[in-house]
Amino acid sequence: MKTLIVLASFLVSTLNYAQAKIEFKAKDNTIDYGTVSKETDNGIRTFEFTNTGNAPLIISNVQSTCGCTVPTKPTEPIQPGQTGKIDVKYNMNPGPIRKTITVECNAVNIDEGRIALKIKGEVIVKQEISPLEKKKTSPME
Repeated sequence: MKTLIVLASFLVSTLNYAQAKIEFKAKDNTIDYGTVSKETDNGIRTFEFTNTGNAPLIISNVQSTCGCTVPTKPTEPIQPGQTGKIDVKYNMNPGPIRKTITVECNAVNIDEGRIALKIKGEVIVKQEISPLEKKKTSPME
């Protein structure tokens, strides 16, 4: 009976130390699109992360601050030592990009299991020159 109690105590204490931890590879948890054009960029970027803990990491929810940014989360738990990814698709409307994606998970190394990911950059309209327009140049230039 004592052996059973000792074994049960050991299992309970071991379970208390099993913790998932998350580390993102992007510096400051931010991806910079830079200056991009809607015509040449699909708007998809990937946040990669690693479970540095010793328990499965579960991403329970990923949401954006607006409908112009659509994140997708892993559907399966990320095992200790494994890498996962969160894809983000921005709709590439012309103008500055400043969006936040909130990730909710069971990681113990972040406050309340929530972490903010950010995307930034600028989408420009690609200038197209009409073939009917002639470039005016002087032969003296």
